[in-house]
Amino acid sequence: MNVRLSLVMATLGRTAEIDRCVDSLAAQTCRDFELIVVDQNPDDRLVPVLARARALGLECRHLRQSEPNQCLARNTGVEASRGGIVAFPDDDCWYEPDVVERVLTRFEEQHGLDGLVIQWAEQLAANKPSEPRRFSFSEFARMRGPTASCITLFFGRSILREVGNFDLALGLHSWYGAGEETDLFLRILYADAVVEFDPTIHVHHPLATPTSLPPARMFAGTRRRARGTGALYARHPLPVWVIVRGLLSPWAKALLNAFKPREAAQKLGLAIGRLEGYVGWLLGYRAGRKRGAP
Repeated sequence: MNVRLSLVMATLGRTAEIDRCVDSLAAQTCRDFELIVVDQNPDDRLVPVLARARALGLECRHLRQSEPNQCLARNTGVEASRGGIVAFPDDDCWYEPDVVERVLTRFEEQHGLDGLVIQWAEQLAANKPSEPRRFSFSEFARMRGPTASCITLFFGRSILREVGNFDLALGLHSWYGAGEETDLFLRILYADAVVEFDPTIHVHHPLATPTSLPPARMFAGTRRRARGTGALYARHPLPVWVIVRGLLSPWAKALLNAFKPREAAQKLGLAIGRLEGYVGWLLGYRAGRKRGAP
């Protein structure tokens, strides 16, 4: 069956949340899509979930991956996809009923469109409304303003082939504990791709809740994720002032919060992690890079 849109979902450890996503997909006003679930679980917990999805009429494929690695799972899904457009819904997100129809309409009516970024509804509720825009590398490279959360991204397969998929040296299961989504987005923008933002098309995903982790765990988790940001500073031709600001400002904020243990731990984790990631990437350290990485 030929489809226009492939939804690649990498999943590990969840079931009920996937049911919610499936329900939102079954409610779509356009069914011209396939759902590719890349299952990293060691058991069969998703078999009944996906059987239910098929019973609801969804075109659904179940791929298994023994190694827990979100970037590898997404790349596997991209390579298996049949649609001309690819998106990456998280296993705990859900779409409003007109998302597929409106995304496909934008790509159909706007020739030359390489990517579309839609609105994360919960972020909109927490921040001031954003305006439609066309992204540029020079603007996005300032590291201010809209983010490139994976759940909001829809790309033509042709631009993914051109720049490569997710870099396995980055992300949750690597030494560089984050940054893979922004890295892909920066590479696509640097290739002069036409990518636009439509804030009227909504995807839902719970916002992260404030954590009450002890300072030591806060420091460790923040440090690991911040290495990914440091790697972006080293990898991409960002303005020098952006890199200097990103590397130095957490140190100042750590000092300002010296008598607030959790805040100080978080800022110190940012400072050390970004520096480690920046230096590590410059020195060629590519922990986690495996087959299929660009």
